[in-house]
Amino acid sequence: MAEIAKPRPASTILLLRDSSERKEIEVFMMVRHYEIDFNSGALVFPGGSVDKGDNEIIASPSLYSGGEGLEASELAFRIAAVRETFEESGILLARPKGSTSLIDARHASEIEAAHRAELCEGKISFQKVLSDNGMLLALDELMPYAHWITPEGMPKRFDTWFFLAAAPPEQLGAHDGKESTDSIWVSPREALEGGGTGRFKLPFPTTRNLIKLGKQESVKAALDDSRGKSVVTVTPVMTKTEKGRQLRIPLEAGYDGDVFDVSAVG
Repeated sequence: MAEIAKPRPASTILLLRDSSERKEIEVFMMVRHYEIDFNSGALVFPGGSVDKGDNEIIASPSLYSGGEGLEASELAFRIAAVRETFEESGILLARPKGSTSLIDARHASEIEAAHRAELCEGKISFQKVLSDNGMLLALDELMPYAHWITPEGMPKRFDTWFFLAAAPPEQLGAHDGKESTDSIWVSPREALEGGGTGRFKLPFPTTRNLIKLGKQESVKAALDDSRGKSVVTVTPVMTKTEKGRQLRIPLEAGYDGDVFDVSAVG
């Protein structure tokens, strides 16, 4: 019997803003490079694996705010979410020390220009970026939204927390051109329509979370709706029927069902 791969801890953020043109919410998404071995070519939210440096930051509470009462594992997921989002989009969820406001777009752009590339290349630690620039990670800006674990039997598995966060004002974000080849602010409706027409390749968890998010008309409504709610862990189970493949997930996870046809999904 084949050994079941252990899921790797990972985090992703659904960065939200209100549309300036219509009564819709928008989310920042990126197209994964076609040569990436996981979700290649897919339209996804920024995120990635928890690494050693994220756990090292936990030991320096002077580098983050909003972590009161959280376990070390919870802190690691949040720290990784902010770091990965900065690496992949240039958007930084942090506050200057002594300030109650998020870093402004100009200052964030300066830090990005100085450190983003070398951070992605492993030439500098995120801890040093924060300390050298007098930044505190704004972990309290992250709202737990979903928790998905890759099904057993897959060669590469992830234990992924999804967080909601309002995008810092005027921080627009941009893909890195390496792990991702394009980026877009898009409404859940438009992303799902693109998935239906073939414009976008949407992984199953991304599709379900876009449908769920699309029920909210504003950033405030989305954050308020999630505040205080328990998050049900989803580990999809694949089944084969005469008509094709199906995925089963917990009904109580809040995705409008528990059995989904994925026969057309690659």
